[in-house]
Amino acid sequence: MKAMIFAAGLGTRLKPLTDTMPKALVPVGGKPLLQHAIEKLKAAGFDEIIINVHHFAPQIIGFVEVNHHFDIHIEFSDEQEKLLDTGGGIKKASPFFNDNKPFLVHNVDILSNIDLRKLYEAHTQNNFPDPIRQSGQQSYPLATLVCSERKTSRYLLFNDNNHLKGWINEKTGEIKSPFPYFDPRHYRKLAFAGIQILQPAIFQYMTDLPDRFSIIDFYLSICDKVNVTCYVPENLQLIDVGRTDSLQEAARFLDRLV
Repeated sequence: MKAMIFAAGLGTRLKPLTDTMPKALVPVGGKPLLQHAIEKLKAAGFDEIIINVHHFAPQIIGFVEVNHHFDIHIEFSDEQEKLLDTGGGIKKASPFFNDNKPFLVHNVDILSNIDLRKLYEAHTQNNFPDPIRQSGQQSYPLATLVCSERKTSRYLLFNDNNHLKGWINEKTGEIKSPFPYFDPRHYRKLAFAGIQILQPAIFQYMTDLPDRFSIIDFYLSICDKVNVTCYVPENLQLIDVGRTDSLQEAARFLDRLV
């Protein structure tokens, strides 16, 4: 199985640590974040991984090489010339996903107790409520986004069939949806967890897009035409290691998972 790890970010919220190292190599519980992600993917059966790199890219490449690629197949998607955002990063890595099978994308700064194998199987078995099919709409999920009901300011909005229909920033009141007269009050609010399964067919919708774009904005632009669904694990425990003050909390989080 194939996967991608987003490791190209600048890690500005983790300064001053990221003044001298990439976010992916910031240690938590005695291991860099990237190692946690690779080992979790490997344990779930993912044996081919591509990692996008930008900030201190040679450090990341060197770390993987020193560790003998963790005894699996690991490649790199070079974004050193220009950071491509999440959607652009996936698009650039598209040649890697040439086996016509679903693939997983995992943010490097997410630690969780999610069963990635179970997530993958849920997507491939299409274990979701059947939608009321619209003309020309796919019934099989083009993408499955891991979500939770945690408190945040920005939410993805899903209907009763777990299909993405919009997005809201509750701090600013901004709403995004391809549907006219969209009313967020009629939809389930969920927070994206930084882990997702995608079908290779997604690349056909990216052909005319620029090099740099957000994957969430992309989903919101096509969710009236295709099925983008959510997966909400039971008893999900998750932490986003995005700030220096979250590092100690993240270490305690890992101790609880053992």
